[in-house]
Amino acid sequence: MDNSEFIDSVAKRLRTSAEQATAITRATLTTLAERIEGGEARDLSAQLPEELRAYAFAPRDKAQRFGLDVFVQQVSGRAEVDGALARAGMRAVFDTLREALPPGEYDDVITHLPAEFWELTDSAARYDEKRTAG
Repeated sequence: MDNSEFIDSVAKRLRTSAEQATAITRATLTTLAERIEGGEARDLSAQLPEELRAYAFAPRDKAQRFGLDVFVQQVSGRAEVDGALARAGMRAVFDTLREALPPGEYDDVITHLPAEFWELTDSAARYDEKRTAG
């Protein structure tokens, strides 16, 4: 998947412009790189389109330990969007990552996040929520 396909996928999921999808994608990848171990972030970066690699490259080897609320706040601030759009954008980016990365690579990234992130990173959980609600 190239850069424009990645951004288009995020934009389509969010029903927003490519510009806003780009800002949310970059903010999500930057925050994710801070939250996971440096080696894993570098592995993720290597799998991304060239234009997005720098955003997923970890600034240090040791992950910062912060929860979902802080993650959303950081994405919101970096992308200059409200918290609800940041959360929806993060889900769109994670869903696009799942499609873009080779099998197993997505799981390698997600296993570095605490369970509270699963609502954004696990499409099966969203399916289960819809099934039990409907």
